[in-house]
Amino acid sequence: MANALVSIQILPKTKDNDDIIPYVDRAIAVIQASGVKYRVGPLETTMEGELDKLLDIVKQMNEEMIDFGSPNVISQVKIYYNPSGASMDKLTEKYDA
Repeated sequence: MANALVSIQILPKTKDNDDIIPYVDRAIAVIQASGVKYRVGPLETTMEGELDKLLDIVKQMNEEMIDFGSPNVISQVKIYYNPSGASMDKLTEKYDA
């Protein structure tokens, strides 16, 4: 059972003010490859799983930005931790149409 939700907005610096969307796509690909449940939103992506694994994914995302050519990265991260269980669906079910 998942014990955490981690939302991340990743803001890589780009050379010559290039479009950041290709960088964001690469960051989301890191999440996809991890196999964790996730939901992409317009301003951030939320992942569901074990806290240690999710934090490792955040680290991998930042490293991918550097490998892709960003000289530095700002990541805004929100964490919801509940040892007895955390679920995106449970937290949002009353708002889903």
